[in-house]
Amino acid sequence: MSESAFAERIVHNLLDTDFYKLTMMQGVLHNYPDADVEWEFRCRNGEDLRPYLGEIRRQIERLADLTLDDGQLTFLERISFLKPDFLRFLGLFRFNLRYLRIGIEHDQLFLRLRGPWLHVILFEVPLLAIISEVRNRHLHPQMRLNAARDQLHRKFDWLRANASEEELGALQVADFGTRRRFSSRVQEEVVRVMRDDFPARFVGTSNVDLAWKLDIKPLGTMAHEWIMAHQQLGPRLIDSQIAALDCWVREYRGLLGIALTDCITMDAFLGDFDLYFAKLFDGLRHDSGEPVAWAEKAIAHYRKLGIDPMTKTLVFSDGLDLPRTLQIFRALRGRINVSFGIGTNLTCDIPGVAPMSIVLKMTDCNGSPVAKISDEAAKTQCRDENFVAYLRHVFKVPSKE
Repeated sequence: MSESAFAERIVHNLLDTDFYKLTMMQGVLHNYPDADVEWEFRCRNGEDLRPYLGEIRRQIERLADLTLDDGQLTFLERISFLKPDFLRFLGLFRFNLRYLRIGIEHDQLFLRLRGPWLHVILFEVPLLAIISEVRNRHLHPQMRLNAARDQLHRKFDWLRANASEEELGALQVADFGTRRRFSSRVQEEVVRVMRDDFPARFVGTSNVDLAWKLDIKPLGTMAHEWIMAHQQLGPRLIDSQIAALDCWVREYRGLLGIALTDCITMDAFLGDFDLYFAKLFDGLRHDSGEPVAWAEKAIAHYRKLGIDPMTKTLVFSDGLDLPRTLQIFRALRGRINVSFGIGTNLTCDIPGVAPMSIVLKMTDCNGSPVAKISDEAAKTQCRDENFVAYLRHVFKVPSKE
């Protein structure tokens, strides 16, 4: 009989997170060690998570026990841009649960983080993974690993049947599925099978623990929180994206050069993404809005700046599956380099399972609100409507209402 899809412990160690959390955490340590932030949880599909509160609490409490061992630190030491002082800090790091409040408010699961950015930054991914897996255990207690593995092989068969050998040789796909995975065991099985059997090019995983265990490349640069925090860390709001990109460049000196574009919409981003940044960054990541239309804007922007788009890479990571991935790949092939990070459709796609839509987003930095407007109205998030209106005014972003 196939092995259970669930392990007793959901989050195994500090590396069971997305790589961009570590890269941003180093940037915070070196540049904003005193910044204070707040984060709030939201279930976008309105699912009732109250019945799972007790088990969620129990799994969260176990985060405080996590540490890095010598083998994990040795793995991180081989990554050239992770600096010795950051690795020493990470070796001492512990999850401090006093920065976290969880309970029931207004008949919904309530979760808020409040504390130093440096000490709460690693909470997001394991908290979301815990909520997702606890819910899945209750709804699908008998799920076995072979259900996920068989579904994945069906996808491979579809890809082989629908893509040419030439396309399979050029198509690059990565696992970005930690936060909303069905379970930790399912993600590990998916990444292992992708590494061994994927018919196209499997280029790595965002999950640092799995990269370490399975000897594959950890992938990731920055997330929305990096740019959002600069709305209160930079000298002026209008310069917040510039400040965020400039700080990243100073921290990584040309490495980790994929910039995220949709914190205040693609148009507002490109207004700040001048020749200096366009030459320094290797490419851009898409995370909301219509992907091909977004790519056309990126290509036109590079051309306007006199940059050959074929020297740059676009990374797509918004709700992808293999058919959509192949469609985008075909639309852009030969015009700009492309790569794809697939999340939920890899790590929580099992027959009979409805994936969750959950997020944990920064809402405040240094006591003042921050916002993500995005290229998709449903992904806009901010507690303060007045600040959203002000942000739209400053960056000349029209309301979509």
